Amino acid sequence: MRRSRRYEIDMTTGSLLPKILLFSGPLMLSGVLQLLYNAADVVVVGQFAGSEALAAVSSTGSLINLLVSVLMGLSVGASVLVARRFGAGDQSGIHRAVHTTISLALLSGVVLGVLGFLLARPLLELMSSPPDVIDMATGYVQIYFLGMPFNMLYNFGAAILRAVGDTKRPLYYLMIAGVINVLLNLLLVIQFHMAASGVAVATVISQLISAALVIICLLRSDGAIRLQPKKLRITGREFLAIVQVGLPAGLQGSLFSLSNVLIQSSVNGFTSVAMAGNGAASNLEGFVYTAMNSIHQAALTFASQNYGAGKFSRVRQTMWYCLGTVTVIGLGLGMLFLVFAPQLLSIYNSDPEVIRYGIMRMQVILPTYFLCGLMDTMVGQLRGVGYSVMPMIVSLTGACLLRIVWILTIFAQPQYHTLDVLYISYPLSWAVTFAVHFITYMLIAAPRLRREEARLREKAPEKAVT
Repeated sequence: MRRSRRYEIDMTTGSLLPKILLFSGPLMLSGVLQLLYNAADVVVVGQFAGSEALAAVSSTGSLINLLVSVLMGLSVGASVLVARRFGAGDQSGIHRAVHTTISLALLSGVVLGVLGFLLARPLLELMSSPPDVIDMATGYVQIYFLGMPFNMLYNFGAAILRAVGDTKRPLYYLMIAGVINVLLNLLLVIQFHMAASGVAVATVISQLISAALVIICLLRSDGAIRLQPKKLRITGREFLAIVQVGLPAGLQGSLFSLSNVLIQSSVNGFTSVAMAGNGAASNLEGFVYTAMNSIHQAALTFASQNYGAGKFSRVRQTMWYCLGTVTVIGLGLGMLFLVFAPQLLSIYNSDPEVIRYGIMRMQVILPTYFLCGLMDTMVGQLRGVGYSVMPMIVSLTGACLLRIVWILTIFAQPQYHTLDVLYISYPLSWAVTFAVHFITYMLIAAPRLRREEARLREKAPEKAVT
């Protein structure tokens, strides 16, 4: 077996649960390392540059996600396409998909970088960013978007590796970039007093390093995922296949981010201390979310590979294993973080008021966070078997629209205009959306899979392996 092949996972044979955990473990750690980029930013500015700098950095996350989400959705489409062709053994199809994916990443990164740089301040003004924060927040966002081509190249390249079961090498690359990011944060903020701009520069440099490493990996890979620069081009068939899954996923993520921007704007209407506490709590919750999100990625990839291979019973088993696993992770980590909330929040800022506001958010979010994991896992399962528009519509209605209605009606009432009432919109939207996703899967997707399985048995009974 060639060297790079040992990182791949054949998801179409063998025991599912051990392979799901083997796939998810490195992916979980990779997500944690990506969060440590932002956590290092927030911790360093909170401890060494003050509450205003902390508010400037922590209040920009929802805006950045809003602008990035559509294109990151395309990386989901690329991952599904490569995984299906890998499961089907279509080597030439994988080769075309890889080169279309990297070309798309480079082009979209440049376009998004320019847009993000130009629109940073107007969008922050629309979010009601306070006067004492907006200048620093604008500088942070503009520098961050200068690194967007590197961000896209890493994430699209890592999506290719994940599609063939390789979650280890992206983890190694993020470990290297993460250490450099932390060291540069400390140097630029403490030594050169660059505050929010310093952590943005450190993030861009670390993204450059992680992107370079993943591209070198693809250049040196064996088989169909090997990247050949002379063959970089956007192929029509592959582009349409990526867009078919990725565009609805991206629009869903973008509109989710829009609802979060509205929530952030509502938080901004309180005080900069409330903003800082909300931002610190949100960063901590991100560690629980990224652990659950690794199971969403597992559902997406395992369902895609087995669907491409025509192994429908393994598609069904994937869903149940992933739903059970994400529930255990969400409840376990959520309650653990809540128990140690004061100590964890003090890492970001020692101000008792910042900690109090952070605990207020965590008491609502963390005990119910597993519902978010269940919701996302069902979305991954649906996309893996070919549905992308349906989960987008359900998510936009059940989560985004519900949150917006909550803010404009319940939260708008003077007697309910409090942060804890605002935060309740999260678990409410997760529960409703998960329930609808599950019902639509059982009533629409599952019967279709049974029909496809029956047709496969009729055509080639000896190949209809379960």
